[in-house]
Amino acid sequence: MAMVPPLCSCLARWQHRPAVAGRYAIRDHWCGAGVCREVAVRVLVIGAGIGGLGAARALSRDGHEVAVFERAGHLRTAGGALTLWSNGTGILSELGVSLDGVGAPIEMLQVQRWDGRFLMSIDVARAASRFGHPHVLLPRRRLLERLADGLPLSMVTFGRACTGMAQDADRVRAEFDDGTTASGDLLIGADGHRSVVRDHLWGGDPTVPSGWATWQGLSAVPIDVTSSRRGLMVAGGAGMCGLMPAGEGLLQWWFDLRWPAGDRLPASPIADLRQRFGHWAAPVGEVLATAHEADVEFFAHYRHRVPRCWGTGRATVAGDAAHTMPPTRAQGANQALEDAWALAGALRATGDVSAALRRYERARSRRAALVARVAGSEDFNRYRPAMFGLTPDALVSRYNTRWLKQVSNYLAAMPA
Repeated sequence: MAMVPPLCSCLARWQHRPAVAGRYAIRDHWCGAGVCREVAVRVLVIGAGIGGLGAARALSRDGHEVAVFERAGHLRTAGGALTLWSNGTGILSELGVSLDGVGAPIEMLQVQRWDGRFLMSIDVARAASRFGHPHVLLPRRRLLERLADGLPLSMVTFGRACTGMAQDADRVRAEFDDGTTASGDLLIGADGHRSVVRDHLWGGDPTVPSGWATWQGLSAVPIDVTSSRRGLMVAGGAGMCGLMPAGEGLLQWWFDLRWPAGDRLPASPIADLRQRFGHWAAPVGEVLATAHEADVEFFAHYRHRVPRCWGTGRATVAGDAAHTMPPTRAQGANQALEDAWALAGALRATGDVSAALRRYERARSRRAALVARVAGSEDFNRYRPAMFGLTPDALVSRYNTRWLKQVSNYLAAMPA
């Protein structure tokens, strides 16, 4: 039997342009069209979160040599659940990441007042049908596990905290807290909203508190939403409660409330939440009745203006490092995956690393800035029942579909 040569990714739709000989490794290999010339660079990724692992998968699939460095001693499994809209699930599909068997599909979002009065329904299944990719809510740890699955064990180094970086015309170097360094052709800071790489490139931390915070939990709560395909948002003067099925019999629940910078955390978060929200209509009371102190975690909301340029030379940033935003539009993970997808595309378009990184930043900054600005306004958390009640459901559902395309490079590139 004749041996069939391995097919490279460009067989499907990717174009590789010739590189400047001698600057980077140039690999000649077989593809469906003959011999393909592919530029391979060594990529340093700081951070093994969603953005970092997404970039590692995208770039390694293109034949680049990728090294990921994570300050934690292991893959982070803490945190609640997250929403992947059509842009996120579509990109994951292209990266070869299966979501089979995890999470829960989301087809409808319903909004009601704190006293139980119905306000609005958003048919999010409309957008899933339009774009051909589902909406899924799943535990954060499951997404990280799926992103890491299949990556070589040697690709990710844990327990290495980046403390700084330096670069010249030919190389970039990451510096670590143990005194060691690593060098490569380009560096991606995907190290979260407290990013060391971003602070080095931008001259400091640009994030500021939005004045809001979230108490959240991911636990087994025996209400109908847990086994459904719908999310429920409950709005009131005290804040916003959100309830979403997360698969595995789990419910993602959260309470967004005003939180001035410097406020101290209560001794008993659950008791405080029951005092603020316990009188709200079902099912809010049922959720709080089953909650335990060990279930709940707190995080304050931060925001900043997203600039057009994210890096210099051979370094850039991605994910929360580039566009920290509150969770009110549920786009954080999706935008990190958008960064990974766009970055890989930029490197395919040119063999010049610096030019590719600036191309990536130009492509992503406008859409990331839009979603960060809207999320940062905390508009959805502000109690305005008249706005919900006066807007027809069909109009809101159409707007949701258009909104997803507005904030997604991936969906915008799809055929009309």
